Amino acid sequence: MFDAALAADERIEPRDWMPDAYRASLVRQIAQHAHSEIIGMQPEANWITRAPSLRRKAILMAKVQDEAGHGLYLYSAAETLGTGREELLDKLHSGRQKYSSIFNYPTLTWADVGAIGWLVDGAAITNQVPLCRCSYGPYARAMVRICKEESFHQRQGYELLQTLSRGTEAQHAMAQDAVDRWWWPSLMMFGPPDDESAHSAQSMAWKIKRHSNDELRQRFVDICVPQAASLGLTLPDPDLRWNEERGHHDFGAIDWSEFHEVLRGNGPCNEERISRRKQAHEEGTWVREAAAAYARKHSDSLGEAGA
Repeated sequence: MFDAALAADERIEPRDWMPDAYRASLVRQIAQHAHSEIIGMQPEANWITRAPSLRRKAILMAKVQDEAGHGLYLYSAAETLGTGREELLDKLHSGRQKYSSIFNYPTLTWADVGAIGWLVDGAAITNQVPLCRCSYGPYARAMVRICKEESFHQRQGYELLQTLSRGTEAQHAMAQDAVDRWWWPSLMMFGPPDDESAHSAQSMAWKIKRHSNDELRQRFVDICVPQAASLGLTLPDPDLRWNEERGHHDFGAIDWSEFHEVLRGNGPCNEERISRRKQAHEEGTWVREAAAAYARKHSDSLGEAGA
């Protein structure tokens, strides 16, 4: 029945039978996605108090709040697979589960907020829109709303960079510097090359993923090249050029040694990100305890009223 449902492009739901390996693969991917959303709040939240206008501050606050919401949707989706949220957070805090390597890079200037919106969220959209057709129902349905909100994030980042690029010479230089620093890490977001990916082929066979890492990376590059030209910014790759025969842009070699170093915990901000996350979790203990106490009291009251 499971194989027939996949073959017919039908959704697998929480109460349906599924292979243990399918369940484990989903938990791993959804957890990494959820962790990335809540860790990803940190680099931009750093600029909320320093945004150059009230409009920019409101946009950035809305975006950071969206990321928190995305994490909650995804943790809820993982819970339908029988994995508790506390267990997932404990694995994040102890380093047993990963989040996207991109969030271990610092946001040095205001232009980084724009570069993250345009490049990082643009890469996320490229990767996540196909997940709306994921074979697991709760994950696919969560992705519909997430992708709509990520589209807003990408547009605000593009508009921010456009404003800087068309501003003063110093503002244009700031925008270009941010793009120079975020371009290659954004390409790494799609994961290692297909021939080195441990999970990609099986995830595609199960229709959790619909496209390989390299296919998605190529799609992202093809999207970004004309957008960069429109922005008046240069992508930092001397090997980037249109290949008429392939119908795609060729691009330079990615430094995968950097990617693996960051994953091993040796990125510029790995320790800072996890320390801040654990601190926030500990400081929020009283909120979780109060909410649980309120829920118990409300449940008891409903029980008494029913009796």
